[in-house]
Amino acid sequence: MSEHFKRDCFEILTRRAAAGEIDRRSFVKAAALLLSVPMAMRAKMAFAADQLVVANWGGDAIDAFQKAFGEPFTKATGIAVRIDGSGPTEGAIKAQITSGKIIWDVVDADANLGIAFGKEGVLEALDYNTIDRAKIRKGYDYEFGTPGYFFSYVLAYDSAKFSDEAPTSPADFWNVEKFPGKRTMYKWMNGMLEAALLADGVKPEELYPLDIDRALAKIEALKPHIISFWGSGAESQQLLTEGEAAMGYIWNTRAILLGRDTDDQIKWGYDGGFLNSSTWITPKGNPAGRDNAMRFIATSQDAQSQVMLFDLLGNGPANPEADALIPDDRKALNCVSPEAEAKQVTLNAEWYADNYSAALEKFLALVSK
Repeated sequence: MSEHFKRDCFEILTRRAAAGEIDRRSFVKAAALLLSVPMAMRAKMAFAADQLVVANWGGDAIDAFQKAFGEPFTKATGIAVRIDGSGPTEGAIKAQITSGKIIWDVVDADANLGIAFGKEGVLEALDYNTIDRAKIRKGYDYEFGTPGYFFSYVLAYDSAKFSDEAPTSPADFWNVEKFPGKRTMYKWMNGMLEAALLADGVKPEELYPLDIDRALAKIEALKPHIISFWGSGAESQQLLTEGEAAMGYIWNTRAILLGRDTDDQIKWGYDGGFLNSSTWITPKGNPAGRDNAMRFIATSQDAQSQVMLFDLLGNGPANPEADALIPDDRKALNCVSPEAEAKQVTLNAEWYADNYSAALEKFLALVSK
């Protein structure tokens, strides 16, 4: 189906919705077939609250979120949950907010967006009478968002190419003499600026505020050895499995899969990794109502649900009570275990909230050269 035809289909769909010819459930179901259509078009219509719509990043996460979070919420409340996997990018969220036609009730957003949009007054403040602060890791009970899970950017490498000594740090990643071979890095910057600065000698406790120009200069020096800046998890996985990259900074969830699928030829660890959190946010005017959104977030805190998401995708639990429920043979995979957290740098969401757009513009200008 061509992009232009998809756009036309969406225009017809939104017109039918505006005319009351289809209900919200039918609209969202049809929209799922047209996920690549820009959200600015999809956000033209608001609906009555006959279900709760959760936006996430698609793929396996659609079924995983439904099993871990959606089904328990429906069982507890009787309210159906629809997972919209089209990807809640900053632009997609802005399009709904700007138009005033909100179609998402709870959004799996980047942590910095929860802070930035919260300052703009377009998000619902969290109801901590409903949401349990005791089930949130210390320091993450923000006013307008709270984690649904955690994840990391980790250094993965092909052990067949480094049999004597393994790269385990940003300094190793930049050391092309000792560890030759092509590299891959994340296209959207998070964690990569930090890696560059650590490789350039900055101490972890002195990283923030990030020296963007210094980080970019370090990355530019490495560019001849970077085969690709990956934009999707599948792409990062393919670069390593097909041998195009000898090492790369990738998501821990993909690293877990790589280790399993290659009989541990692709190795990785949390040493020199970068820990980040997702954030549940609720746009003001969400169709299902603020109270139902808060109830969903509270339900998602359940330790068993958090462990289920870890089992399905490898995401670190947002509720610290869940750590003890992870089987002993899988505890080392948990990115927020005390052992793993001690090895990593935690990304500063406040810095990203204030500097993300300007820093990303410079970063993309460099990587696209």
